[in-house]
Amino acid sequence: MLDAPLEFTAWLIVFARVGAMAMVLPGFSEDALPGRVRLLLGIGLSIGVAGMVHARAVATARGDAGLIAVLLAELLTGLALGLIVRLLYQAINLFGGIASMQVGLGSTLVVDPAQGGQVPLLGRIAALAALITCFAAQLHHLWIGALLHSYVTFPIGGTPPPADLARLAVSCAGATMRIALSLSAPLLLYGIAFNVALGLAGRMAPMLQLFFITQPLNLLLGLALFATTSGVVITGFTAAMGGALRGSGLI
Repeated sequence: MLDAPLEFTAWLIVFARVGAMAMVLPGFSEDALPGRVRLLLGIGLSIGVAGMVHARAVATARGDAGLIAVLLAELLTGLALGLIVRLLYQAINLFGGIASMQVGLGSTLVVDPAQGGQVPLLGRIAALAALITCFAAQLHHLWIGALLHSYVTFPIGGTPPPADLARLAVSCAGATMRIALSLSAPLLLYGIAFNVALGLAGRMAPMLQLFFITQPLNLLLGLALFATTSGVVITGFTAAMGGALRGSGLI
């Protein structure tokens, strides 16, 4: 006979990890997404995951471990997993910031609900395009796959070893920087070349205010390069993030 309180407790244990991870995942945690929609997404995903880990969740709910301690452990595990995925996703935001600085739009800020503040204009454009591409390329399936695999790596009721989490965070931070610099390489080279040329021109004509004269040209060339390379950058980011997730051992 179905034990309703036991089943609900088991589902609540699953929801703690799933909901905590979904709370910080890119796209799922957007402030622009209504709270009820996010709650329904978390509940629906928890119902699906609960069917796969039902036996372990029920065994934990029936065990002697305190429910509060188990829920706290699951919350910490879910938050850690979600923050690691979000750390990798920050590569596109770093790219946007670098691109804006090279083009001359570093001080042109717009509100980004995902970051909870203001970000450079090109960074917001790149982040929106990357988010759409991630869902179109089904990269969110890898995020869910990492969640499912976590029940093998970190069993229900146990907290992840801090040393392993620290190593994983450092590895993902390094991968984030590598991805961001790789994506920004064309604009970085352009910025170096343009500023070197501007410096040489300034030595030849020191009386001219070349910075103000060449700013429109810098903006035009930089935006043209950004538009030309944006398709390759966004698809490259999607592939690089997927590779980093697979290489991290989360999947």
